[in-house]
Amino acid sequence: MAKSDFTSVNRKAEIISAAIEVFAEVGYYRATTAQVAQRANISQPYVFKFFSTKELLLLGALEASWSRVIESFRQVIEKTSPELLEATLIQEYENIQAMHHNEILLQMQAQTIQEEAIRQSMMNGFKEVREMVLAAFQEAGVDKAEERTMLFLARGLLCNVAVALNMPELMKG
Repeated sequence: MAKSDFTSVNRKAEIISAAIEVFAEVGYYRATTAQVAQRANISQPYVFKFFSTKELLLLGALEASWSRVIESFRQVIEKTSPELLEATLIQEYENIQAMHHNEILLQMQAQTIQEEAIRQSMMNGFKEVREMVLAAFQEAGVDKAEERTMLFLARGLLCNVAVALNMPELMKG
């Protein structure tokens, strides 16, 4: 990869990181690309070099956050014994929540945004996670794999609410 290509990839990642922070802090609808540019220490036109609309910027941010979850789960599934799979996936998601809090808040917001491309991105992310976890549970011989997958996903959503509201007691048990 040429140096300019590497710089370009890094700048795009920096813009996405800034967007995740700004969207999580002020909300997608209140956020501006000017705020994202300021957070990334670049000019607003430079944001538009990579993302022609704020919606495309949100989609890039969602793709980054879903990729993190999916890759993290993939690594757990590849390395974990069947009897520890569910508990390890839960722990990994809790780690993601702790380390990438703003990405979780971003996904929570995106669940309520009605623009079709954003809804599709969220549906694709949830579908991929569900299919991955279900296949792993089935391969591991987890009893009632469909039900355990649904409960795993439900627990993750409840944990998101607990984190967003600063109510850790919702995650006990």
